[in-house]
Amino acid sequence: MVFVLVIAVAIALAVAVNRVVPHRPGLSPLRARIVSLAESQIGYGTDPSNSYCNRFSAYWEAGIDDCGNANLDEEWCADFAAWVWKQAGAVVEYQLAPGYLNSDSASFYVWGVDHHTWHPVGSHYRPQPGDVAVYGLNLATVTAVHVAVVTAATSNDAAPDVVNGDGDRTGFSVVEAGTRQAFADVKGGGGRLSGYVSPVS
Repeated sequence: MVFVLVIAVAIALAVAVNRVVPHRPGLSPLRARIVSLAESQIGYGTDPSNSYCNRFSAYWEAGIDDCGNANLDEEWCADFAAWVWKQAGAVVEYQLAPGYLNSDSASFYVWGVDHHTWHPVGSHYRPQPGDVAVYGLNLATVTAVHVAVVTAATSNDAAPDVVNGDGDRTGFSVVEAGTRQAFADVKGGGGRLSGYVSPVS
């Protein structure tokens, strides 16, 4: 009887996990979790809605405490991408210092170079779901305009499908999907896609 109960519980857990993280052929479990988590946040908006006050920056204790709630206020595309990686089980060391992931979009580029997972556009690397796309990278100033979580590669390695934290196409500062996104989803059109950073487990 106990054996039957144990098997029933195991089957129930397997069904629950499959509902949370859909099976994605060819993806590692880590990459599947990253995509699932990013997509699960689509539609999230800041509070107040006309601010950058968001829960992802609050998770990292980054930003200004002027929201009137538990959120913290700062532009948050990189905080979102780092949160997704962390929740999925990727290696994330978050600090406001060079070499760490943080609210600076270019921190993903620096981290990728340090961990040998940076893939510039034009290197013939085919982006993988779970990568983070970096937009508008300026190597002279080590700055970037935006980052987004890759959900699917397309026929063009410089135009992946992504989930944007802090996007502005469908509203002020929301999580939204982008299809064949060759340019950053930020005000003014942002910068062209510069490359990809792959997660490490």
